[in-house]
Amino acid sequence: MEKRIETVLHKVKMDNKGYKMPHQLSGGEQQRVVIARALLNSPDIILADEPTGNLDPETSDELAQLLMDISKNGKTVIMATHQHDLLEKFPARVVFCEDGKLKEVAG
Repeated sequence: MEKRIETVLHKVKMDNKGYKMPHQLSGGEQQRVVIARALLNSPDIILADEPTGNLDPETSDELAQLLMDISKNGKTVIMATHQHDLLEKFPARVVFCEDGKLKEVAG
C-alpha cells in the first residue's frame, strides 16, 4: 500500500507532501490529494465535480492536464465545470445540461 501511495502522490506532483495535514496544504494541493486518493484503487471512472472551481488559472490548467492524462491512459473522466476556457484548452467530448436534459456539443 505504501508503494501505491508514493506512486499516486508522484503522479499528482505531491511527492514531498505525503505527511502534511490538510490545513497545511494550499487549495490546489488539496485538490491534487483528492485526485491521488481517487487513483489509489485504480478506478475505471473518475467523477470530478468542479475540480478547478476555487483554483488560480495556472493550478486549474495543471489539474485539468492531469485529468486529461488520466483519460489518455484509458480511464474515463467525467468532469463537471463552469469554466468554458478549459474546454478550449483541453478538448474532449462535451455535453451540457439545459432544461434538465443533457445535450452534446457538436464538435
